[in-house]
Amino acid sequence: MSFSDALENLKNFDINDLDFENAGNWPGIIKGICIALVMAAVLFAVYWFSIKDLNLQLEREQGTEAELKQEFEVKAAKVSNLEDYKIQMAEIEEKFGTLLKQLPSDTEVPGLLEDMSAVGAQAGLNLQSIQLKPEASQEFYIELPIDIAATGTYHDIAAFVSGIAGLPRIVTLHDFNISKVQDDSDQLSITINAKTYRYDGEEEG
Repeated sequence: MSFSDALENLKNFDINDLDFENAGNWPGIIKGICIALVMAAVLFAVYWFSIKDLNLQLEREQGTEAELKQEFEVKAAKVSNLEDYKIQMAEIEEKFGTLLKQLPSDTEVPGLLEDMSAVGAQAGLNLQSIQLKPEASQEFYIELPIDIAATGTYHDIAAFVSGIAGLPRIVTLHDFNISKVQDDSDQLSITINAKTYRYDGEEEG
């Protein structure tokens, strides 16, 4: 059958004449069209269920690639400055160690108490007691709390605080408690928790 004859048969073909139970006897051109439609449906299904998912996965991977590139650039910048960071860290550790070793040792604490007493006397305070409290260990140093009780005027207290700040050793003042000795007097009673610090040499090991 020629191609023109096939076209003529297709024009005269009524789809209602198709017997789906006897598809083997359909005209060749109808069989071809049906096969083409089935193949198109199969290809569409393959695209929809496979290629589309692959495209979505590709888009995700491309997004991940961009994030990884950015992360790599950040890490590469850090690595390029690694030697500078090491030098800076060594300098910081050296300075920190030097500062720690400037803290008083056990043998210097009595001298510190004498200095604090002298500052109090020079400020005009009447020192009633300077009492060492139990030590408190921290990561690199040990705190030495000192309870101070004294009486004096506002001026005397201010001079005492200023004098403590000027000591060569590190001393911090906490928990001020001030009250009047008498209603008709300018004398005040004060309690202070002072803290000094000593270097914990055992941390070096």
